[in-house]
Amino acid sequence: MSSTSEVAIRPARRADVPAILALIRALAEYERLGHECQADAPSLEATLFGERPAAEVLIAEVDGDTAGFALFFHSYSTFLARPGLYLEDLFVQPRFRGHGVGRRLMAELARIALARGCGRFEWSVLDWNAPAIGFYRRLGAIGMDGWTVQRVSGEALRRLAGQAD
Repeated sequence: MSSTSEVAIRPARRADVPAILALIRALAEYERLGHECQADAPSLEATLFGERPAAEVLIAEVDGDTAGFALFFHSYSTFLARPGLYLEDLFVQPRFRGHGVGRRLMAELARIALARGCGRFEWSVLDWNAPAIGFYRRLGAIGMDGWTVQRVSGEALRRLAGQAD
């Protein structure tokens, strides 16, 4: 990436599904979770561009090359009685890091949050990912001490729903 490279941020299109899938797989490997990645093109196409999209994606391009992505969706704050924006995944390919691509994606998400009347913009980060945590702190983010993420999935989810095998 040269000093004259152009960074462009745009909403993803259906034709971007293969690139989004490649970025998701690269993120899973980076996070040491490749073995958990079950995403495939048909599922992404259905959930991102189908009748009722579950999330949205921004694509970052540098001189026409896909450099990264941000996948986000709306949440809701009962205490604020306003929607929020939740960033599920942010990933910039290694060769494009340190050149403002991640910052541009985050700034665009902040603009979207404000334009949509969101009261907050949130995300989670792995506790071992010091470079990401440092990046987020430089953007003004604060850690939510005292809160831990909880998850029910797979068999536990089916059991909770009363649909266990």
